[in-house]
Amino acid sequence: MSTWSRNSALSASALLLLVGGIALAFYWAPEDADQGFSQKIFYIHVPVALTAYAFFAWGAWKALRHLWTRGERYDLESYTAIHMGVIFGLLTLATGSIWAKISWGIWWSWGQRQLVLFLILFLFYCAYFMLRFSTDVGPARANLSAVYAVFGIVLLPVSFLAIRLAEGFLHPVLFERDGPQMTGEMFVAFCVCLAGVLALAAALYANELTGKRIDARLRELREALA
Repeated sequence: MSTWSRNSALSASALLLLVGGIALAFYWAPEDADQGFSQKIFYIHVPVALTAYAFFAWGAWKALRHLWTRGERYDLESYTAIHMGVIFGLLTLATGSIWAKISWGIWWSWGQRQLVLFLILFLFYCAYFMLRFSTDVGPARANLSAVYAVFGIVLLPVSFLAIRLAEGFLHPVLFERDGPQMTGEMFVAFCVCLAGVLALAAALYANELTGKRIDARLRELREALA
């Protein structure tokens, strides 16, 4: 299968899953007993947050592969993954703030450590681009970016566990050791939305990576003809 066909299939799958998941969440899954209709944003907020974590971890893995093999492709893949992670991280902060404002009347609470830790994680990866683009193109930039991305993996379990161990009302934990704390309809809708967001993320990642590879080849061609 060609790259274009694969990217098109991912995009189509993402569209179908997202439309289906949102329809299930809004029209089939029951409303939350405490939060009512505002809880519906959960079906977008949580999948987006999990996708951000996945991209940051994927970027660290590709960075580690670059440091191990010195392959240029891994530097580009790591950079693209972190770029996507920052985008989904921003969406996580935005949807979380909207949910908090509607349900609890506040946009943000600095007293909630899980919120602050995710913000630190987000800002850490934003600084990755400042570091990367302050260095000239070449092996030095790729190696420095890779080391930074690998160090970032330390923040991922800290941020995730802070949410899992949250005890405040502002960030409820819906997945516990005994299983999901929701009805079967809610869980099915959540799984479909999660699959849709992951498919969308994969399609965006593949398309951006393809574009960056084409740009790199064109740049090499221009340098060769100059």
